[in-house]
Amino acid sequence: MNTFAKFVIAADSEREKLLDLGRAVIETETSAIAGLTNKIDKNFVDACIYILNCQGRVVVIGMGKSGHIGGKIAATLASTGTPAFFVHPGEAGHGDLGMITPQDVVLALSNSGETEEIVSLLPVIKRLSVSIITLTGNQNSTLSKNATVNIDVSVEKEACPLGLAPTSSTTAALAMGDALAIALLETKGFSPKDFALSHPGGSLGRRLLLHVNDIMHIGKQVPSVYADAMLRDALVKMTQKSLGATAIVDLNNKILGIYTDGDLRRSLDSGIDVHKAVVGEVMTRDCKTTRADRLAAEALSMMEDLKINTLPVVNEDNILIGMLNMHDLLRARVV
Repeated sequence: MNTFAKFVIAADSEREKLLDLGRAVIETETSAIAGLTNKIDKNFVDACIYILNCQGRVVVIGMGKSGHIGGKIAATLASTGTPAFFVHPGEAGHGDLGMITPQDVVLALSNSGETEEIVSLLPVIKRLSVSIITLTGNQNSTLSKNATVNIDVSVEKEACPLGLAPTSSTTAALAMGDALAIALLETKGFSPKDFALSHPGGSLGRRLLLHVNDIMHIGKQVPSVYADAMLRDALVKMTQKSLGATAIVDLNNKILGIYTDGDLRRSLDSGIDVHKAVVGEVMTRDCKTTRADRLAAEALSMMEDLKINTLPVVNEDNILIGMLNMHDLLRARVV
C-alpha cells in the first residue's frame, strides 16, 4: 500500500513556494562553493605535489554519497592525465585493498572525517607508507589528523532544510576534486590531443585523432580523368564513383583541376554541349586540395569555409592520392 500522499499543486502560491525552495538550494550550494576559494591554500598545493610525484595511481575512496562523488573525481582525474580509480571502502576491507600499492596516493573523502569503513583502513594504508590526502569537513576528525595532507571542504550548512542529506558538502567536495584535477592538468601541460586519446569514442576524440587518410577514398575509388578527356566521359566517371566530382590529372597523376556537380550546372547554364566539350576546357583550375596527414576536422573547416563538398588529396609533389567527400566526414561523425 502506498503510504505517500498524492499532492495536487494548484494554487499559484504553492507553485511559487516550490520555485523558492529550488532557488534556495542553488543559492546555498553556490555559497558553499564560493567559500572554497579561501581554502585553496598550502595544503592544496602540497596535495598537488604529492599527486604529481606519485609513481602509481590515485586511489579514491569514499562511502555513501561521498563515494559517488569520489567515483566522479577519479574519472575526472583519469581523463585529464592523472591515472586514478575508485575503490569502495567496504569492498577494500574484504580484499580490494590489495589494489593499493606503495607507489600510489590515496584520496579519501568524508565530510565527518569519521566514516568507520575508511577509518578502519588507515592502519593498513599507513603500513604501506602510502600518502593519504583527505577531503573532510571536520578538521579535528580522525581522518584529518591521520592524513598526510588534509584539504578543508567544510560548508556552513547543507542545502537540505533538515541538515541531514549531503548536499552542499558533496557539491563542495566535487568542486575541490575538479580544482585538483585541473590544477594537475595545467601543471602537466596536458593538451587537447592528450585529452582526445582518453576519449577516442567521443566527438572531441574524433575531431583530434582522425586524419584525412583515415577516411579518404583511395585507389580505384578515386575518380580521375586526363585533361583531354571528353566532358561526357568525365561525367560517366563521376557517376561511377559517386563522389560528386572527378579530379583532372596529367600523365604523371599530378592534379590539374577538378570538375564537380557545381561545374556541371554552370556548364549547362552557359550552353556548353557536354557531348562535345573537353573537360580540361571547363574544369576548375588551381582547385583547393588537402594532405593525407591533415586532421579531418581541419579539412572539414576548409570545405565549410569554401562551401565545397569534395577535396582532392595530394602528396608533397601535388600527386593525386585520394579524394575526400563531405559524406565521408558525416559517416565518421567529424561533423
